[in-house]
Amino acid sequence: MSKKIILLTLVSLLMVIGSVNAQKVQKKDDPIAKLPFKKKLKYADNLFKEASYYTAEEYYFQLLKERPRNPHINWKLAEALRYNRDYSLAGKYYRIAYELLSADYVKAPFYEGHMRKMNGEYDEAIARFELFKKNYRGKDKRKLMKQVDIDIAGCKMAKKSILNPERAYVKNAGPNVNSSYTEYSPVPLGDSALLYATMNSNKIIYKGKDRRKDHFSKFRWAPKEFDRTRIKDSFEVSMDFKDGSKVFTSKSQHIGNGAWSPGGDRFYYTKCSERDSMRTVCEIWVSNFNVEKGIWGKSSKVEMLNFRGQDDNEDVSSTNPHVAYIGNKKEVIFFSSNRKLQGRGGYDIWYSIYDSTREESRRYRRAQNCGKAINTVKDEITPYYDSRKGQLYWASNGLIGVGGYDIFTADGGPSRYRNVRNLGFPINSPQDDMYYIQDNSEKSNGYIVSNRYGSYYSKNPTCCDDIWRVIKEPNFYVRGKVVDENSGEVIDRAVIKMTNDNKGAIQDTFFSKTGNFMFYTPLGNNYSLAADKEGYVSGRTIVNTSTKSVMDPDDTTSVTIYMQKIGNNTEFRVQNVYYDFNTAKFHPGSFAAMDSLVNFMKDNPAVSVEIRSHTDNIGTSNSNDKLSLRRAKVVLDYLVKKGVERSRMVARGLGEGEPMEPNSNDVNRQYNRRTEFRIIGDVPGMRIFYDKNRPEYIDKTGAGSRSENLTLPETDQYE
Repeated sequence: MSKKIILLTLVSLLMVIGSVNAQKVQKKDDPIAKLPFKKKLKYADNLFKEASYYTAEEYYFQLLKERPRNPHINWKLAEALRYNRDYSLAGKYYRIAYELLSADYVKAPFYEGHMRKMNGEYDEAIARFELFKKNYRGKDKRKLMKQVDIDIAGCKMAKKSILNPERAYVKNAGPNVNSSYTEYSPVPLGDSALLYATMNSNKIIYKGKDRRKDHFSKFRWAPKEFDRTRIKDSFEVSMDFKDGSKVFTSKSQHIGNGAWSPGGDRFYYTKCSERDSMRTVCEIWVSNFNVEKGIWGKSSKVEMLNFRGQDDNEDVSSTNPHVAYIGNKKEVIFFSSNRKLQGRGGYDIWYSIYDSTREESRRYRRAQNCGKAINTVKDEITPYYDSRKGQLYWASNGLIGVGGYDIFTADGGPSRYRNVRNLGFPINSPQDDMYYIQDNSEKSNGYIVSNRYGSYYSKNPTCCDDIWRVIKEPNFYVRGKVVDENSGEVIDRAVIKMTNDNKGAIQDTFFSKTGNFMFYTPLGNNYSLAADKEGYVSGRTIVNTSTKSVMDPDDTTSVTIYMQKIGNNTEFRVQNVYYDFNTAKFHPGSFAAMDSLVNFMKDNPAVSVEIRSHTDNIGTSNSNDKLSLRRAKVVLDYLVKKGVERSRMVARGLGEGEPMEPNSNDVNRQYNRRTEFRIIGDVPGMRIFYDKNRPEYIDKTGAGSRSENLTLPETDQYE
């Protein structure tokens, strides 16, 4: 059987089972470790042929210690690591094999590119793909070049998606659901529990005498934690799924991929049998609920969904059933199958219509391929259909994606689809992401299965699949207007910028023709908003989403940004910038005030100021003049250190000549030891750049921005 089928036998569950169910390497007194080099190499190569990749990997590492520059060992080790989903190390040894003997291992850059991509090293992946395109001359060049172009496009898309991630939070479902092995096929049970399939092991499972008797996957369920006020989004404990009749259990087959019919009277699932040479074939079964007895009836194989193949040696699987209403209550069963007849290649998404009005043997109509908009020459698996929005979700490794398997969605169904799109980061990762399914709620939170970093693992950090929770962020917005502080009038044609205080960078800018604005304010940050317009200085306002929860409802905060017109030598005072007696050292309480001045200068990037420092009347007039100048320079140096341009500031010492209060006591003299500021003009070229001819919108060019393009009308919408 081909290695491709080994990797897809259980369609994501058994991606690594073939490599794990291997002969156990004995750490002590291992006779294979003592064999001569050639015999040990032959033994390791035989393990590899049998798909015992984990064990083969162990021996290849031993062999590499003896001959580190042997290109064959480096290549075979890279291959074993690839099948074990150890992307970083696999990429390393593909490169070594190519550098040692490029003529024999011409495809090494191709595979290394895949490994770099699946490890999130997108620039390096593109470089290896380009090297492969330049040098490869094989008979399958045309086919491979198409795949390389898709992968390069995926790397470029990933780099953009990382900078503009989707509004979702992805977290591991936790140790009460996930083990160090493999969990898959999550099905929400309302909002209070989760049904899923698992091998439920925290150790590597080996074949032979040491293999666990119950190594086959089975259904389990986990209720969510609950406190006095609400159900939490974490799981309390994992328990065996007991249906009362033991229909969904097996001691010799993998059980998983559960799906209820929309009415809840039928339960579909898969049985996957392990055959010789690590072959595994899956079939879809169904059980009907017996209302009178209150239990699930004996299950039966759904013949119309399972394809026998052209001959007995063909490994044809049907798996991943999902049932949904489409259109006028038409019940459609989606599933994945690698059948060749009418297939596009690899695993495709198929569908069958269930008609309860027909006689029982004819209720399932002949399965149809979902078409070329969905299916590719590679693999499409784990369908889920959102009946509320009329959208199909599935996983594919043949479309332009950010990793291995990515989650995609498309409008339409069941046979015609449009607007195919990748869900992007963070729902998709550089690794494999499958089994997307949503809660039955307005917020559309859900689950995925992924081997991304952060999964529990038995061998390497990306070896094994876990169930992950997908929480859609609530939509937090801020809307507001820019107002003249003195007249109360709205100021039009201003540029508003939103700074992410947690990152210290501008996140979005907004050109407002009407004086009104709106920003998307992602969860978990403090944001500062300031306006900029020639002839004005701006105040700032703060919006805080760091205290909000992902479970909070959508919300919009209303704010007002006040601006003042700049007159001739407009003066302003930053309160509480004081000095100790006869020194240019700040008084301890002055730093917060100084930072507010820093914010003012950054909020008004075109304003230049004169820093004017004063003293009390203690000492000579000449010494006070010098002292006040030193104080002004200390303020200037502080602002420069904080990132304000030196060219925008002038330091001036005014000595004791302009007291605020009579120098009659210590308190008054403290007030007179102060610094004030006078606006003396605009600095050319420092104002925020924008295109006055473009319509109002929220700019997505800011680093890390997650805002949408929101086209706003000329009229006031935000009052």
